[in-house]
Formats: sequence, structure tokens, C-alpha cells
Amino acid sequence: MNDSPANKATVTENKHHHRFELKTGDKLSIVDYEQVDDETLALTHTEVDPSLEGQGVGTHLVEGVLAFAEQNNLKIVPLCPFVAVYIKRHPDWSRIVSTKYSAQDF
Repeated sequence: MNDSPANKATVTENKHHHRFELKTGDKLSIVDYEQVDDETLALTHTEVDPSLEGQGVGTHLVEGVLAFAEQNNLKIVPLCPFVAVYIKRHPDWSRIVSTKYSAQDF
């Protein structure tokens, strides 16, 4: 991972908007989620400002979301293609993927 300002920023949860946020300067990148049950989040959409693409912002954002889920004993359902590809490339994160739900449940 590079040393861009985005990689030093903190991913935060915005419960009101059902999303995780990463601010990079005046740009906001997000991962939307749906609360499936008390211990499961369905990650539905990732959005990074086009001017930030290719700078590792999406990767940093997803890593922050996965770390948040793990720290809070949550499982995830990776409905967003970006998140699903990230987990496929980093199979160690499969440990927090829900075995109770799959994409077919949605």
C-alpha cells in the first residue's frame, strides 16, 4: 500500500446513513451496508470519487470496513463486487464472511 493521505485516514461508521465513510481531503468514499441481523452486515455498494481511483482509496476503505466488522464480532455478506473481489484476493478475510447468509438470500 502506498503512503497517500487516504491511507492515513480513518474509516468511520455512519449509522444514520447505513454506510462506512472515508474522507480524503474534501472527497468522500463510502461502503453502503444493510444490517441483516444483530451480527451480520451485507456490504452492498462501494463508491470512490473518480479523481481518487487507482490510489488505493477503495482498498483502504474496504480494509477499514473489514477490520471494523472483525473488531465488533460481525460477519459480512459481500454483495458489492468490489468487496467480493477484495476478499477473493485476500482469502484470510474469509474468516468474517457469513456462512449463515449468501448473496442468493438477497
